[in-house]
Formats: sequence, C-alpha cells, structure tokens
Amino acid sequence: MADNPIKELSDKTPLEVAHTPHMDRLTSRGTLGLVRTVKPGFPPGSDIANMSVLGLDPNIYYTGRAPIEAVSMGVDLEEGDLAFRINLVTLAQKETGLIMEDYCAGHISSQEARELIDALKDSLKQNPEIRLYHGIEYRHLMVIKGYNSSTKGKLKTTPPHDITGEYVEEHLPTDALLKRLIQDSSAVLKDHRVNIDRRKQGKREATAIWPWGEGKACTIPTLQEEYGIKGAMISAVDLLKGLGMLRGMEIIDVPGATGWIDTNYTGKAHAALDALTRADLVYVHVEAPDEASHGGLIKEKIDAIEAFDRMVVGTIITGLESQHLPFKVLLMPDHPTPIATRTHSSDPVPFAIYDSRNTRNNNCRFSEKDAKKAGLFIEEGHTILKRFLEF
Repeated sequence: MADNPIKELSDKTPLEVAHTPHMDRLTSRGTLGLVRTVKPGFPPGSDIANMSVLGLDPNIYYTGRAPIEAVSMGVDLEEGDLAFRINLVTLAQKETGLIMEDYCAGHISSQEARELIDALKDSLKQNPEIRLYHGIEYRHLMVIKGYNSSTKGKLKTTPPHDITGEYVEEHLPTDALLKRLIQDSSAVLKDHRVNIDRRKQGKREATAIWPWGEGKACTIPTLQEEYGIKGAMISAVDLLKGLGMLRGMEIIDVPGATGWIDTNYTGKAHAALDALTRADLVYVHVEAPDEASHGGLIKEKIDAIEAFDRMVVGTIITGLESQHLPFKVLLMPDHPTPIATRTHSSDPVPFAIYDSRNTRNNNCRFSEKDAKKAGLFIEEGHTILKRFLEF
C-alpha cells in the first residue's frame, strides 16, 4: 500500500487519497509510526519484508525467496538443490532487442499456466536434474539438483518486476544454463494452444520463463517455539504460505483468493474470524495493491486499498467487536511499491497498533505522512512482532 506522492494525485499518495474509514479509526485510536522492514544490504523483496513482519531477522534466516515458496508447494529440497522462482513473462521484440513487457504475462490464469508448465516439463524430460512445479497464476518453481553454476563468482538473477519496459539483455541471469532455459522455453511456448488462444483474444502471451529468487533450504523456528502461540496464515501467494508453514502456522486457503484486485476480500476476512476461534494470531495478507503498483495502475491501487479497508479490515473489526472480547491489530504494508518506479522500495512503511483494551485519541489517519509526523521509528523491522505481542 505504501507509496510516494504522485503528481496525478495532487502530490498525495494513494493511501492519502483512498477512503479508508476503518484503517483510519484504528489508527486514530492506536499507536502510529514507521518501521523499516527491509534491512540495509538486502534487496527490497516481499520475502525479506514479510520475514521481518513475522519477527525473523534476515541476517540469520534468509537463504533466498524460492526455498520459501518450495515449502508452500510441498517440495522438499535436498543438499545440493537450488530452487528458483520462475515467472511466466511476456518478452516483446523492440528495435534493438527484447524487452520485459509484462512480468506476469497479463495475469495469466492458473489453469492456463498449468498447461504451459506441463508443456515445459515435457520438453525437459531428457534433463531429470531440472524439475518444474506448478504455482498460482504466473508464479511457479524450478529446482535444479546438484546445481553447478558456470558463473565465475556469485550467480546473479533479476526479479522481472524490477525491469518492466527495459531491455532484458543486461538483466539476464549470469549463468549459461539459466539463459538457455529462458531461450528454450520461448520455443516451446511460442505456438502453444494457450498462447494462440490468448493472442486471438488480444491478451498478453506467456512467451518465456524467467528464473530468479534462487536459494537453498532454510530452517526457521515456529511461533509456538519462539512465543508459545498458535498462528494462522491467509494469503493467495506461495511466498506467504511458505513463510507461514515455516513458522508453524495453519495455512488457510480461501476460495477465490487470487493475489490480484479481483481477490475474495470478504472471504479472507471471514476466514480470519473463524481462525481466531482456534489461533492466537492470524496474518491476513492482500497482494492486490502491490500488483497494481507493479502495473503502474493508480486507480486500481486506490480501488484495492479501499476494498481492503472496507471488506477486510471493516469486516474483521466488526466481527471482533461483536464478540465483546479484547483484541489487538497490527496494520501495515510489508514494503512500499511506488507507482512511479513500479517496483519495491526499501523505505520505511507506516504501521498502526490498536489495542481494544487501551484506546487513544491521536487524530491521525493511516498514511505515510501522518506516520512520519508521529515521531515513532523502528529501525529493526524484525522486532515489530515482539513489540505487537507485548503491546
């Protein structure tokens, strides 16, 4: 949700423009501040940021994004295995080369993506050390067993959402095998039935895979082991589900949860209320504002923020208050995704903590500007969970 002031919004952020009465009410009666969720020296990814929100120091526990998603998919990594997140992307020919036209292939559906991944699996039958696994929409997994990089020095890959509209040549993986896999995938996908149908419908095609987020297996303490509490995770994306599983949380799949602006917001809220009958802590994650930001879609981002406020926050708070039991809420983005850059930022994010037993009156809204004015700043983002639990 967090962003920078946008000229088209009279130099306000989407959070400042959006109608968010429920988040604002919690904020005005709680504690507001800024927290740095992306530790200096780490890339501003959702993996690093959400690890921080879940109370994990990336310096200790981070091994890469893909191993976390592998956990969600039920893929066990063995010693020597290297996991990669692979996106189905749209690469387009321009004057002097290929550009990253779309990091998500027009938000291709999970069913269409499954057919394409199956076709790629068939093409790799002669390479049993390379395995592909289905994910959600454009997000999938590749594991290379006994991986040995041809790269002299450290392997480097680039998140595709960081290079939208840019020529891909200088952003290709530094490893020859990965470059060849991208090239070979293009040949397999070019005239696949799914892409032919999408072409006829004027939709963006999935023209290649793009590997990134590599890493090896990681071990993380559970919430029960660290804090003695039970947790539940509600998200449409494998990264958050994987983090939840590593934290020992119950993973709740909500029908219609897509990770896009058409997600089942209300379904997530009702699932959260139900989960709180058996769990101490429920983490509700909504991807839509981030996806709209990656697309440079101002209206859609504002719509997603308002839908989150109305259907998720509003529904959950109304449900909790009707039970007449004490509760606490931590409200925050994982990281900023500015519309202007269409990618993640390391800047601090606003957070609000509301405790129904100890309400305040600070006359603030949930926004970047008000959070900065509040004067409270937490440098070590991974301490936010402990602060919340002890608040």
